Amino acid sequence: MNFTFDSEQEAFREVLRDFSLKELLPQYMKWDQENIFPRHLWEKLGQLGVNGLRISEEYGGSGADCLTTGIAAEEIGRGDFSLTYAVMLNALASEIISNHATEAIKKTWLPQIASGEKIVGVAITEPSAGTDAGGILTTARLKGDHYILNGEKSGISAATIGDMFVVFAKTSPDLGSRGISAFIVPTDLDGVECKGYGDMGNKLIGRGSVYLNDVAVPKENLIGLENKGFAQVMNGFDLSRLLIGLQCVGAAFQSLDETIEHVKTRQSFGKPLATYQGVSFPIVEHYTNLELIKWQAYRGLWLRDQGLKHSKEASSVKWLGPKMSQEAIHECMLLNGHYAYTNEMPLEQRLRDVIGLEIGDGTAQANKFVIAREIIGKDFRPY
Repeated sequence: MNFTFDSEQEAFREVLRDFSLKELLPQYMKWDQENIFPRHLWEKLGQLGVNGLRISEEYGGSGADCLTTGIAAEEIGRGDFSLTYAVMLNALASEIISNHATEAIKKTWLPQIASGEKIVGVAITEPSAGTDAGGILTTARLKGDHYILNGEKSGISAATIGDMFVVFAKTSPDLGSRGISAFIVPTDLDGVECKGYGDMGNKLIGRGSVYLNDVAVPKENLIGLENKGFAQVMNGFDLSRLLIGLQCVGAAFQSLDETIEHVKTRQSFGKPLATYQGVSFPIVEHYTNLELIKWQAYRGLWLRDQGLKHSKEASSVKWLGPKMSQEAIHECMLLNGHYAYTNEMPLEQRLRDVIGLEIGDGTAQANKFVIAREIIGKDFRPY
């Protein structure tokens, strides 16, 4: 077994670590407080190759493996948690488009996603269908050379900043989850309306609802085969869940690094805080938990690269990654004292941002369900 990254991966990590800490971190709080989406930084990530990691060179990407994509999620998470969506969202959407879309769709959209010129979202969930993605009500009815889409997508990342969405809708409502198809839907089409939420965290990523009112989508914008959309996205979730775990861990590790420097220099009763077990032991415990999650995530990504099953690994990382990360960041806030409770330090914002991903891409309960079926048996129904 070899737990080392190759020389190219290590060099990529160093470049991203430097960029993340020098260019992203100093302005991390600025964008949140001013409620401004830094599109120029999204484009800069495109120049660094981050946006097109899971896009082949033929379409302007780098064709990187999943392990390398995980490195990007972890390192960008250290500097600006919201911008890690350039890794996770793009990887999920790019795999769906690359593996299933027509050549025309690939040539049109993948280069623009890779460069950062266009922002893509994935629109699955609805007001009455979250964990039960197969229960969506949005419909797509074929009429001539267009599909007519109607419905509401809710809780969609990049809802207010996206240029297009991969939208999932029912083309055969009587077939349930087996009647779902996927479509490329540009936001400038007539009948598309996007509204943002007043979220607690992840403000920059523009989460909100996407309303589809008699939206005429060209037939060639169908991704893959009709009624096969559900299977396409379910496989993609295994990738996004592993990346989510790493972006959360990256934010938590950065918080620990900052806190370690603080407790080494801050004096109490004539000694540095770090000399007290009540301070050092919690740091050690959180560091250990994060290390375990990190390497489970990289193991899952390695399995995916090898074409091996990795659903239970992905679900364990998605369940524990955000949970353990927010607990570590919370501890860091306490160890830094009352000043860390203000918006003058990044800890409170990281805490708000990370908590959101305890919900997105599958709750803890949904992920435990996946693991239970894997280790106990597919006939197991933990209702």
